[in-house]
Amino acid sequence: MAEESGREDLMALLMAVAREDRQAFERLYVQVSGQMFALCRRLTGQQELAEEALQDTFIRIWHHAGEYHSDRGSPLSWMFTIARYRTLDLMRARKVRQADGEEALSTVADSRPGPLDVSLREDGSLALSGCLEELSNDQRDSILLSYFRGLTHDELSTTLRTPVGTVKSWIRRGLIALKRCLTR
Repeated sequence: MAEESGREDLMALLMAVAREDRQAFERLYVQVSGQMFALCRRLTGQQELAEEALQDTFIRIWHHAGEYHSDRGSPLSWMFTIARYRTLDLMRARKVRQADGEEALSTVADSRPGPLDVSLREDGSLALSGCLEELSNDQRDSILLSYFRGLTHDELSTTLRTPVGTVKSWIRRGLIALKRCLTR
């Protein structure tokens, strides 16, 4: 019940932001920026780049709030998807080199749209998007970085600062959950 109320509040805020309501935009920022920053920080491993990704994410939300439709998933998942892709785009554009992850991140430099970008625009995007949101953050990010950005298990391990075995488990369990979700 509270989750549905939160979703409706976010939908109302997004609709107001689409009408360029600055107060609604401020309330939206206060409500979700902490969660989004945590995601950006975890993906980048760098405070400053995560802050830039968060700022860019909210600029995109301001300019594209009118494009949100409930058939694209929950408002929060739509905004988190923007944050994820904006963070990955910044990492590629800046060729971010973490001291222990130079090789892993250099492979992310491809600017062409990935299979996920294309598939989310085609039929089934709602199902896939919804199923991805059911995964844990670790599972979802590992799968997106691995299958749709081309990072190997070793590169993911270095990038996410997590043991290879853990990364493999996240991917395996996430894929099992996706398969179960998509075949319901």
